[in-house]
Amino acid sequence: MALERKDVENIAHLARIAINEDDIAATTAKLSGVLDLIDRMQAVDTAGVAPLAHPLETSQRLRADTVTETNQRDAYQAIAPATEAGLYLVPQVIE
Repeated sequence: MALERKDVENIAHLARIAINEDDIAATTAKLSGVLDLIDRMQAVDTAGVAPLAHPLETSQRLRADTVTETNQRDAYQAIAPATEAGLYLVPQVIE
């Protein structure tokens, strides 16, 4: 799909992108090249290819779900201005 100068100007206007007059020709050529590449990719027969979630067949290494730190909530809340039932109390900011 080849774009024309008017198409690029319209796309730039819709995207609120300012393109210099000198750059319109180069931008038109680059965008036309991208659209041509997309057309070629769409033309490839992928009927027998199963979709992939990821290009590499890997599995994620997971660590054991175990507690590694001690509970220090009381020490952290000891320096707080106000706490109640294990929660921090803060001034109301929205009415």
